[in-house]
This record gives sequence, structure tokens and C-alpha cells, in this order.
Amino acid sequence: MKFQFRITQELLNRIHQDLSRPHPVAQERVGFIVCRVGAASTTQIMIAESYVPVDDADYLASRTMGALMGPAAIRKALQHCYQTKSAMFHVHRHEHRGLPSFSPVDVRENAKFIPDFWKVASARPHGAIVLSWDRACAAVWDPNTRAPVPLTSITAIGFPCRRQGAAYG
Repeated sequence: MKFQFRITQELLNRIHQDLSRPHPVAQERVGFIVCRVGAASTTQIMIAESYVPVDDADYLASRTMGALMGPAAIRKALQHCYQTKSAMFHVHRHEHRGLPSFSPVDVRENAKFIPDFWKVASARPHGAIVLSWDRACAAVWDPNTRAPVPLTSITAIGFPCRRQGAAYG
């Protein structure tokens, strides 16, 4: 199965604006992208529909992570996923240009909480995206194999249409 991700440039810009806001405890901001899922014969397409930022009060202080979500942040994201039966993608940004990659901490922590979304929307793919200022990479947890795989493509739709990249690991 191949997985593709589509997002409007307008929504991507709003996400970047939110991720740019300073936080009193965290060194970076995080959030969740809510997606509808469409299927072709061998491809599932995640279409970004909205963005849910993690509330300021739901970050925990951490000396080892740029942003640490508390249990309330995960609970709220799971509740949103349950109510909408959407695919959910955790998102954060690395502060540089060019193709980003997930850090070892990102890979470890994503593997801990992304599969929890199957408890509330078991048939949906869920995943994580890391942005840079001009590119992105992502992984999606395949609901059939229950394993993370790279997205085949990430496309920002707008003028001009930009292909983001799809590396993971």
C-alpha cells in the first residue's frame, strides 16, 4: 500500500504560524493535523482538513525534549479523533531549510503514542510529520500491518504546487 498526503498551502501556512509562537515552558510547539482519507486501488490519500494545536497548559517542562505533551494533550487528540473518525498526524517543526528528518527521540516517542489512535479510529492510518521551513517528511502507521512506513509523497496544494519530500527514519 502506498500513502500520500495532501495539504493546502493556506493550512500549511497557518500551521507554521502556530508553530512559530513562543511558549513559556517548551522550546518548540506541536499539534495535530486532522485528515480525511481517500483510497485508490493501491494508494491511500490523506487530505489535511484542519489543525489542532496543543493547548499551552498541556505542555510539560522537559530538559531532554523540545516539547513534551502531557496526558491531557494526548487525551484531547484521541477524543477529537474518536468524534470525527479522522486520521491524525502529529506535527512539529525543525528550524532549518531543506529536507528534515525525524530525530531518534521523535522516532521513539512517535512509536509510543501514534498507535494509540487505533483505539478510537482503527481503520484509519495515523502518523507524524516533521516540517522544516520549506520541506517535510512523514511516516504513516499502516492500519493493516501496524508498522510505520514513509509517505510516498507530501504535496502542498496552492499556487505554486510544491512537493515536500517523504523520507523517514
